[in-house]
Amino acid sequence: MVSTSSNRKSLIDSSIKIARRYRFRRSQAQVLICSIWEFSLKSGKPAIDLEATNSSRSALILTAMVYHTPKIYSTSYPIESIQQHLDRVHLFVDYIYNDPRWGNRTRTEASLYDPYNFDNADFGIAEWIDGGLSANKIVFFLPFYGFAWRLENPMDNAYKEIKNYIEQYGPDVHVRYNSTYVVNYWTKGTTWYCFDDVEAIRTKVSYAKEKKLLGYVVWQISYDYNWILSSTAAEVGITDSSGQDNRKGQNDKRQLLVILLSTIAAFALLLGIFVIFYRCRRNLRFKGKFLKNL
Repeated sequence: MVSTSSNRKSLIDSSIKIARRYRFRRSQAQVLICSIWEFSLKSGKPAIDLEATNSSRSALILTAMVYHTPKIYSTSYPIESIQQHLDRVHLFVDYIYNDPRWGNRTRTEASLYDPYNFDNADFGIAEWIDGGLSANKIVFFLPFYGFAWRLENPMDNAYKEIKNYIEQYGPDVHVRYNSTYVVNYWTKGTTWYCFDDVEAIRTKVSYAKEKKLLGYVVWQISYDYNWILSSTAAEVGITDSSGQDNRKGQNDKRQLLVILLSTIAAFALLLGIFVIFYRCRRNLRFKGKFLKNL
């Protein structure tokens, strides 16, 4: 596909035609390159810019799906070229590595943190940024699915199927949240689910905002259950904004209270010193008169 210049040109031109044929808006248009090579990047961006100039349209957005860390075994992604030629970079976290079909050990799936190994989003994002990729080009991956061990049907792993399974087989068993990894899990008998519920999604979107990332991408929207996860992600900005305003107001009130208490304490201290001084002086005068009379 990318071994010759003619093959690369065919790939790029056909990708642009598909994007234009379906009338993607600027915010939605993507030329997705799943495997990254420097010459593909250098060829793709000029072609997109030239097509935009010739068609008098807004330039398509060039994106790539990459592994959550820039280092893969003995090689690494060309971060400098990615920074220069790509508009967005979608970081996919642990979406294959922790698939239970590749092992028989339960593991967290797409965890934000992990105190025991490097397969977590926070570590990967830090590696990309330290390597030279701007945070405002990074799109964070949110999985609307999870994995289960000893599940009767291994394909029933979408979020809505997990919720349906829980309601059917364990409605009285609450879904738990692990803040160390930022994942949710549910267990009943020998069935153990690991997935992202509202707590994990809320924390991850807040994390993306805190790190000033470009945004987040979902795989996939049809896996949602009554739009619970989508609504949670959308509400994070509103909740955080009002929460920050409330915290700011509370902090202002606390500062004012501290100032008032400090002022009162200082006044009380000065008053106490004055009273003590006045009493001592009065006692001295009384003693002076008493001695004189003797």
